[in-house]
Amino acid sequence: MAISEPSIARSVTLQFNGDWGQANFHRICSWLTQEFCDRAGPRTRVGIWNIRGGGMEPLQAVQDGELDLCIATPAMMIGDAISGNGLFEGQAMPDLRALGVIPQNDRMVLAIDPRFEISSFEELRARKPALRIATSTDDGSNFIGRVARHFMAAHGIDEAVLRSWGGSYVVAHRPEQSLFRMQDGEVDAVLQEAIMTPWWRDVVEAGKAIPLPAEPAAIDRLVETFGYRRNALPAGFWSNFDRDLPAVDFSDFVIVVRNDMPADIAHLLTWCLVETRSVIEAQYRHIPPERSPITYPLVPANMCKAPIPLHAGAEQYYRETGVI
Repeated sequence: MAISEPSIARSVTLQFNGDWGQANFHRICSWLTQEFCDRAGPRTRVGIWNIRGGGMEPLQAVQDGELDLCIATPAMMIGDAISGNGLFEGQAMPDLRALGVIPQNDRMVLAIDPRFEISSFEELRARKPALRIATSTDDGSNFIGRVARHFMAAHGIDEAVLRSWGGSYVVAHRPEQSLFRMQDGEVDAVLQEAIMTPWWRDVVEAGKAIPLPAEPAAIDRLVETFGYRRNALPAGFWSNFDRDLPAVDFSDFVIVVRNDMPADIAHLLTWCLVETRSVIEAQYRHIPPERSPITYPLVPANMCKAPIPLHAGAEQYYRETGVI
């Protein structure tokens, strides 16, 4: 059910946090900024900040009231923020609320240079090669780095084991930094998400890396211990890959605010998020949906399924429209 277009007469200043500056979070923030400012007071303005590290820092800034909105992924980890579990142990963020979720379909995968002739974790554990693995830093703030370490440990290869083989992690914050190192032959393996990007396709389809299927028992451990999710890559996802590839999920962008954001602002932002979704969809329609960083078409019934409680203003919108 459609509702009349809302607006805010007063002028508002907001602070958003995107990504490192050139990825999907910044694009989403720019879209919401324009749509919101078109419907708020004449001197309304929104600043978009970038991050230098991982995903924890903007969430903490929203919790502390330094920022009004941020975006975080993967959704499976954000639910721990309220209670202070998992990566958030010792730093619970009980004031965080969601406006909604932008669904996207991502996975984390380990891929190894074919010269090692390793195509399974069983072979990897048996041969114990001194791999230099490009991945993200695990510094307590980077979700990619933390999931990567959990993923390897679940396969019986924690960092101590890797070092005992003479191997090491070669770390950076962003996915493309790891994949460029693999592309350029600076490392022996890559462990990353952003699986739908040309960076991954170029590495795999050029034969520079062989993706390893995650072991069912390892995925079971991740599901049971951390609440992670399974998410296999289908056969044919890469042109030279003819079988399904079991993997760990790294999906969905959560739009996060504080519980004390004025209800009319949260309501209007949520209205923009859902009712103008065709604007952001149009920016990705040149990419097939299964390879897009945003899984279009966006469906309101899915967008309201957040891993943390909805803000009251967002919930009001979803109820008004009959989504919940």
